[in-house]
Amino acid sequence: MTGNGDSRAVGGATALPGPARHGQLPSAAPQGRPTPDALGYRGPSACAAAGITYRQLDYWARTGLVQPSVRPAHGSGTQRLYSFRDVVVLKIVKRLLDAGVSLQSIRTAVRALCATDLAELSGMTLMSDGAAVYRCTSPDDLAELLQDGRGVFGIAVGAVWQDVQGALEGLHAEHALTGETVTADHPADELARRRNRGL
Repeated sequence: MTGNGDSRAVGGATALPGPARHGQLPSAAPQGRPTPDALGYRGPSACAAAGITYRQLDYWARTGLVQPSVRPAHGSGTQRLYSFRDVVVLKIVKRLLDAGVSLQSIRTAVRALCATDLAELSGMTLMSDGAAVYRCTSPDDLAELLQDGRGVFGIAVGAVWQDVQGALEGLHAEHALTGETVTADHPADELARRRNRGL
């Protein structure tokens, strides 16, 4: 596969050089809540936002498929802490597995997702033909992928990002550096605060 320099095969033998499109980062964190990259999420919150079971999360961490980048588990009693990016990757891995993509290709895709600059991640689209995973950043890349008649499916990383961000806003988190608990913001809490101010 050749290309215009803006796409790469993430899970295949052919890799095309070139930077990913610089996408706009999704919306900032709600007022008073730290930005997503300053927070860490425990296993149950990561599972809820990614749509996976704790058993899957644990297995993927133990086998090295997706490991927590904020804090790994060190013996019994320690809690893994996942970054926002980790949770996005978890959700993408689930989608790729559900689509029947090979584990080897998924591992390669995970490495690429973890190595991509955070500002570029939201503009990335992953395409797969079931055997390999490709990064596409323009309509030309997609047309090239489809020109030989192969069937492919796509995952817009920005859309996954928005889904995860919305889910995590309603869940407890920890400051990645200090470990301080950050409670979830619920619309009902804000309504109660407004009512109390009006009294």
